[in-house]
Amino acid sequence: MTAEPHETRVLIAEDEAIIRLDLREMLEEEGYDVAAEVDNGDDAVRLANELRPDLTILDIKMPGTDGLTAAREIVSHRWSAVLILTAFSQRELVKTAREAGAYAYVVKPFQKADLVPAIEVALGRFTEVQSLESEIEDLNERLESRKVIDRAKGKLMDVEGVSETEAFRRIQQEAMRSRLSMRKVAERIISE
Repeated sequence: MTAEPHETRVLIAEDEAIIRLDLREMLEEEGYDVAAEVDNGDDAVRLANELRPDLTILDIKMPGTDGLTAAREIVSHRWSAVLILTAFSQRELVKTAREAGAYAYVVKPFQKADLVPAIEVALGRFTEVQSLESEIEDLNERLESRKVIDRAKGKLMDVEGVSETEAFRRIQQEAMRSRLSMRKVAERIISE
């Protein structure tokens, strides 16, 4: 699910002032909030970190850090979705942009009809990736908790000679009684 256009904050990084102005006008006409405009990749990276816009639009060729390097940095930190907007359409650059983590690629000259769908696709993909990463994090946490609980059950079974079911029940009851997670109780059992 993508953010509604009026909620979407955009950072523009484009070294040509006239294109920045056109881009800002198009985005604002469509209800996007242009959070900032910069003319180089170094400022784009810095502001993506500071502002955490929903989308960063990057030209490839800019002073300082180029757009592809900026894209890698922004995407690696998950600061925002990245859309590459450039005059270069060579297949190798498109591939490099994809590898850098760009969620969309638009070639100049562009029209609003090209830009808005690319923005929405980029935002949607970014949201999906964030959701998947959150699920993976949650699954990893649950797996780690299960491992700790299993170790605590094993210790109770060895030390107190109880069944696995009984060991689990004891951990569960102690967690409810002490208002701690089962993992915290299990860690305490292991450390004793």
